[in-house]
Amino acid sequence: MSANTLKVNLPERMVIVDARKRRILSAVVDLYIRTGEPVGSKTISQLPDIHVSAATVRNDMAVLEELGYLEQPHTSAGRVPTFNGYRMYIEEISAEGTLPQEERDRLDEMLGDESQLTEDLILQSATTALSQITKCATVVSNFAPKYSVISKVDVIPTGKRMYVVLLITSDGKIKNRACRLQFDLTHEHMDFFKHFMEENLEGVSVSDLSEEKLEQMITAMGTYMMTLSPLVQGICEMSKDLQQNELYMTGEQNLFSCDDLDKAEVAKFMMHKQELSGLLDDSFQGIKVMFGEEGNDFVIGNSSMIVSKYQKGDHTAGSLGVIGPMRLNYAKVIPYIEYFTEKISHLISEDDDTPPPELECIGQTEPPKDPKPEQ
Repeated sequence: MSANTLKVNLPERMVIVDARKRRILSAVVDLYIRTGEPVGSKTISQLPDIHVSAATVRNDMAVLEELGYLEQPHTSAGRVPTFNGYRMYIEEISAEGTLPQEERDRLDEMLGDESQLTEDLILQSATTALSQITKCATVVSNFAPKYSVISKVDVIPTGKRMYVVLLITSDGKIKNRACRLQFDLTHEHMDFFKHFMEENLEGVSVSDLSEEKLEQMITAMGTYMMTLSPLVQGICEMSKDLQQNELYMTGEQNLFSCDDLDKAEVAKFMMHKQELSGLLDDSFQGIKVMFGEEGNDFVIGNSSMIVSKYQKGDHTAGSLGVIGPMRLNYAKVIPYIEYFTEKISHLISEDDDTPPPELECIGQTEPPKDPKPEQ
């Protein structure tokens, strides 16, 4: 495990218990994940790493139940883990789990040639690989940049009265919009637009790109306002995209094929999966664990979602997570999540200081001197 080993976010109300009870709790969770059946004290006492009698185990399990880590579905049955029991178990295996070097090498091969990967391809490759390995759905949320500024705005003619506006940010994001204008732009129009953007938009924070600001810019264009306003409208649309978290999910079919999950709830979740962005924010540290039916907006009952953040340079750039049944093999899944978040952070931070590419503005050879709307 690396020096920045991830820790699970444990609720403040959770009571820390002694090592023996933690071993017993882990044993209960392990067995319940494998069998789906309540676990009794006699079964636990027969395990090789539990060196106490069934009576002692029974007493410890009763204490764990009082503390809210276990529950007894029926009076005559054994115990099953609660949400908090799962969380303590996950904290234990997060501190222990690691991947051997040969497995790390295999994961690197699954990601592909690093020199050919863009940031978007890195995220998509990681989610696809994680879904294939865990047999779960995987999701990645690319946070809207909080510290990004506009580095360059350019316009390129692509056809008769057709232009593409490009917007480049300091964190390497490139957005573009195709715009149809009433007129073909002259050299004078192109030069004005370029210098106007340099003076009014370059160096401005992405978070400050409000509709009100862009409307003020259109008004400030004066006599060029009518001709160039569609280009500014394109910038407005791109700025909205930049200020929203981008969500990418793969492996959804794994949720439908899981016997522990209700197919109707999975279908409802898939219809509203973009709402996950609100749960994948950057307001947590370490590993964030959510369970269905726990009073949050995660709507699939009997399910779990494990999320970890990745970095770009010094800033949190997004979250990577796995969605599956509550009886998930956390000991297997969590080391993979940790490795992929570390790998993503490394890859997307390598070129963090590389300046955005220069774009050439292609002008027209013989622009009309007095453009008029085409009939």
